[in-house]
Amino acid sequence: MTDLDGKVALVTGAASGIGDAITTGLRDAGATVVTADLRNADVEADLTTREGNQQAVDAAVQGHGRLDIVVPNAGFQHVSPVEEFPEDRWDALIAILLTSPFLLARYAWPALREAGDGRFIAIASAHALVASPYKAAYVAAKHGVMGLVKTLALEGAPHGITTAAICPAFVRTPLVEAQIADQAKAHGVEEDKVLEDVILAPHAVKKLIEPSEVADAVLFCLTPAGRTITGAPLIMDQGWTAR
Repeated sequence: MTDLDGKVALVTGAASGIGDAITTGLRDAGATVVTADLRNADVEADLTTREGNQQAVDAAVQGHGRLDIVVPNAGFQHVSPVEEFPEDRWDALIAILLTSPFLLARYAWPALREAGDGRFIAIASAHALVASPYKAAYVAAKHGVMGLVKTLALEGAPHGITTAAICPAFVRTPLVEAQIADQAKAHGVEEDKVLEDVILAPHAVKKLIEPSEVADAVLFCLTPAGRTITGAPLIMDQGWTAR
């Protein structure tokens, strides 16, 4: 098991799904975890704002005197053809999926540098590497996160800061479940066919990933071997990008 005694981590989008599993995994490994979400978290903040991201970082640094690990995970989804894609949904998705990780890195950078072995692990997606129709904002943002992780790796290397982008295929979360109706409408299929015909269609292995498996990938990145991964994706996509 990864030994994270004495380490302080910040996890966003921690109230459910992947974020909750990551929080549990980090705490089981001995880390002190500060959670941030709209509700049911240590820091209840709107991460689409600069103030919300600053509040999350401050809660860790000022509350615990240090910050070693940042895991940007917060997000949501909107499924719609580009010609109908609501502009306010685009703005909100870019804010939470791309601008928030940038702001978290910007505000946390001094603490990560002070830690000497700071780690920035973004929960990206297979959509950081490939695209799906009707998800213009989500795919664009996740591709941007991959670029951010690469840039942070180059800037962080002289200071011992390493970065990674965890890129899972579809995970069994409320986020996936919530898009079934919209996927059915966009693709013109019955809702009970969405999982098989749409969601799992690009997977070579026809099963959802469990949140705990994503948490295990984060923990691997925090091991000595995992720290060799920097500026790069850790792909766990059930064979999606092999196509």
